Amino acid sequence: MRHVLWMVVFAGLTAVVFGVVAKGTDRHRLIYGLKVFGEFLGVAFILGWILYFLPYR
Repeated sequence: MRHVLWMVVFAGLTAVVFGVVAKGTDRHRLIYGLKVFGEFLGVAFILGWILYFLPYR
């Protein structure tokens, strides 16, 4: 489960950076950062679920 923790940490730090450098009001930047965070986690879990069923041998 440690890889999930690191994935959440990476998504969080990336979302903070993207939110800080985004244009707009503070409210828009906060919403954008939360959206980026959710998209990172959503895509990672969807890809993980898809790749789970692929044989690796």
